[in-house]
Amino acid sequence: MAPLPPDLDARVAAAAEVLRRGGLVAYPTETFYGLGALARDAEALDRLARAKLRPEGKPLPLLAADVAQVNTVARLDGLAARLAARFWPGPLTLVLPAAPDLDAAITAGSGTVAIRVPGGEIARSLARQAGGAIVSTSANLSGEPPPTAASELSPDLVARIDHVLDGGRTPGGLPSTIVEVAGEGVRLLREGAIPLEAVRRACVAR
Repeated sequence: MAPLPPDLDARVAAAAEVLRRGGLVAYPTETFYGLGALARDAEALDRLARAKLRPEGKPLPLLAADVAQVNTVARLDGLAARLAARFWPGPLTLVLPAAPDLDAAITAGSGTVAIRVPGGEIARSLARQAGGAIVSTSANLSGEPPPTAASELSPDLVARIDHVLDGGRTPGGLPSTIVEVAGEGVRLLREGAIPLEAVRRACVAR
């Protein structure tokens, strides 16, 4: 992957510092703008849910810079590891067994976590520089459409968060495909950018 331009890399570094201090950051992914907090910061997770007016008991998806970060919050092995090797970085979210100490605000008591290594270099760099997996819920108030540009963020949401990382307009389109790995097969939880048939073919490829 090509490195970010120096000016953009500096802005990502500033946003990562906000996350490390317990702040909330809106940032671009390969589809829409996401709203992030560090996955290991319980207070920030609570603030994020309140900022989005997010219903209680709804799990929070994560993104990570690489497989090493994924392994700090989830168990990635077997078929899940093969799918990660095939589709990451990219728009495939895997529902994996969560680390035992992962906050219930992320798992909603399910014992699992939805996570991906995204195709967008800005989001990966943000997680890398922040030092851990980050929340990847859409940067909108619950029920509103997800934004594809910083200028489309709700003023009410912006007033409740700490930083907006403006990376230009994102492509929008289909969100990530979400699958839960069960044994040697997968269960589709959300249709998205990667066709289910492509995932199924990868399940049997060796």
